[in-house]
Amino acid sequence: MAFELNRRSFLATGTAGAALIGLPGTLRAQESTPKVGGSLRIGHSGGATSDTLDPATFAAGPVVTAMLAICNNLMEIDEEGQAIPELAQSFEPSADAKTWTATLRPDAVFSNGQKLRAADVIASYNHHRGEETKSGAKDLLKQIAEMRADGDGTVVFELTGPNADFPFVAADYHLVIQPDQGDGTIDWANPVGTGGYVLEDHEPGVRLNLRRRDDYWKADRAWFEDVELRTINDPTARQNALVTGEVDAINGVDTKTVHLLSRRPGIQLIETVSSSHFPMPMMCDTAPFDDNNVRMALKHAINREELVEKVLRGHGAVGNDQPIGPAYRFHDPDLEQRVYDPDRARHYLKEAGQENLKVTLHTSNAPHSGGVDMAILFKEHAAAAGIEIDVRREPEDGYWSNVWLKKPFCQSYWNGRPTADWMFTMVYAAGAEWNESRWTNERFNELLLQARAELDQGKRAEMYAEIQRIVRDDSGEIIPMFGNFIDGANDKVAHGKVAPNRFLDGWKCVERWWAA
Repeated sequence: MAFELNRRSFLATGTAGAALIGLPGTLRAQESTPKVGGSLRIGHSGGATSDTLDPATFAAGPVVTAMLAICNNLMEIDEEGQAIPELAQSFEPSADAKTWTATLRPDAVFSNGQKLRAADVIASYNHHRGEETKSGAKDLLKQIAEMRADGDGTVVFELTGPNADFPFVAADYHLVIQPDQGDGTIDWANPVGTGGYVLEDHEPGVRLNLRRRDDYWKADRAWFEDVELRTINDPTARQNALVTGEVDAINGVDTKTVHLLSRRPGIQLIETVSSSHFPMPMMCDTAPFDDNNVRMALKHAINREELVEKVLRGHGAVGNDQPIGPAYRFHDPDLEQRVYDPDRARHYLKEAGQENLKVTLHTSNAPHSGGVDMAILFKEHAAAAGIEIDVRREPEDGYWSNVWLKKPFCQSYWNGRPTADWMFTMVYAAGAEWNESRWTNERFNELLLQARAELDQGKRAEMYAEIQRIVRDDSGEIIPMFGNFIDGANDKVAHGKVAPNRFLDGWKCVERWWAA
């Protein structure tokens, strides 16, 4: 059974999506009518002097936001968190979801005047494949067994196995489409794209300047005449730049100071329910965490509501020890919420023969700015259950190389991924490189493969509901809370409903926002 993947078919599946917080300026900004004109200056985190324009090296900084304005993907994530066609006019699966056929838009043209062709898609994808590539999308594209052009307007993807979520892969920010140079390669150093902007200047770690195209194929996008993305990594400096008018918008407003920013006249906060979460992985192959009774005791010994209130300042939601929160399409709202219960924790400790449990939690503010505060609060919560937690603060420098994936009980952070399958496969599947709790569960791994291949959305929802329960009750992950994405802008900036998958409207603010 093949189908055309379009906005209507995906919206029918439903999702929690994103929500704008009704703070000063937000509703007024939504009511503004889009029009061409004006400038946008963004204060952006994540820039570095080592930045390049190579999509294989993209991380999460201003280069990504710029390149998503210069280029397009086959698919994009919309304001509902769904994958919808962008350069692909349609994206159709075979009956077994193992073959996907992308029909390209005939009106998409690169900024050099060249028409989009199948060869451009293949060259752009092959840039991330092969033994020599260092691309962050290399593992993601290992599922492609073969790509082939069917004329200039169609690309066929043969996968190694069924994947009903392959359209979300095509929306990954690494996989922007650039022209084939005639030899199967792209000239990433001089980016040419089908997007609404062209690059005028790039000073790595400092700024990027973009200029609007007059011939963009999307008639309802790309409104600003020019855009400047400035690297401002320090959150306090970013906020000051917004308040003083040096920039018009910033990403990543610090929850510790968001209440101060919300009181400023002429400032709007743009907040979305997100998939970001703050796990504390316990290695399931290391004592005492190899006993699920110990894991369950610790999961019941944490006060999630207090963490959301004190660490996130209310800008988030309680977690349920599994990563598929309300921002996900297949989130199960009927899964019973785990609560703080010291007596229940003591029960599990008794079952484990660990009534005097002592564990060391390795912490830092490297995973997130409230990491140490979160660990100290957990220590206090667990004491009521008779659990002694030694909070060991580790240096922020080198935390990800020296502590994460090495210490048996530590803190982590995930922005989440576009789909439940993607998140589970990357962090929870047996043998996954980033399976940070070294957990394995036969039923989980069986269901994961079945759900990936299933095109019936109702059946998939049932499978993912069971998967979420298994992870909550058996895995080595304590997930006490989900965070919101919080951006800020002045009253010169207008926008509609924003996407929940990343900061700054899924990093697409340059294309989607306009001058008020």
